Amino acid sequence: MTLTMEEKVQSPRANNKVHVTLGVEKLLKQQSDLLDGARVGLICNQASVDHSFHHSADLFNDHKTINLRALFGPQHGIRGDLQDNMIESDHATDKRTKLPIYSLYSETREPTEAMLRDVDVLVFDMQDVGCRIYTFVYTMANCMRAAKKYGKRVVVCDRPNPINGNGVAGNVLEPEFASFVGQFPMPTRHGMTPGELAQFFNKHFNIDCDLDVITMNGWQRELWMDETDAPWVLPSPNMPTVDSATVFPGTVHFEGTQVSEG
Repeated sequence: MTLTMEEKVQSPRANNKVHVTLGVEKLLKQQSDLLDGARVGLICNQASVDHSFHHSADLFNDHKTINLRALFGPQHGIRGDLQDNMIESDHATDKRTKLPIYSLYSETREPTEAMLRDVDVLVFDMQDVGCRIYTFVYTMANCMRAAKKYGKRVVVCDRPNPINGNGVAGNVLEPEFASFVGQFPMPTRHGMTPGELAQFFNKHFNIDCDLDVITMNGWQRELWMDETDAPWVLPSPNMPTVDSATVFPGTVHFEGTQVSEG
């Protein structure tokens, strides 16, 4: 298809990419007062970076007014160094910040009371891939449940849905088949950002925790990740590109069969 000159001017793919200010960047530069006086726990992984590819754990740890006390790691860890797909990981100490890392892919998938004893606010900053069958947003939901249970606040830093926010497709999860890779009845391709999912889980599925969502600036629902300047770091070891995320809502179903995804 040949684009008209007007279409070329309006098309992000044909020109400069759309600038998106990430939720974590807004939090650190404009809204850090939300964390004033609080002991902070950060849920992050290797894709939790700003536009300069600085890791959120390092940014929070170096921030003058943020009191970062603990890190919480999802599947594959906070630095993306754990390749094994279904192998649980141990608690550890982060080599860079020297802070404790509580693994939420261990004997527990939800922060315990002991893990949260030194934390007032849980901050979630992770890149989702736009598919219901993916563990990170359920780590977020589990942290929201724990926060409700133990009287903590939750702050979710929003990031783009890499396969855009308009496309909704696939079957809706039947509740009797709920698991850690699919907790709620929603479509395979859900069309939401992590912040929108947090609000959806909190209100529609009655988690009812004390929740703040730090929204993005510049992101529009029709945008694919590669139409923006948002940084892309593989969110899990086998999700290297936006193309991978694009086909994942279809190919992920083969994981439940004896058929090779290859």
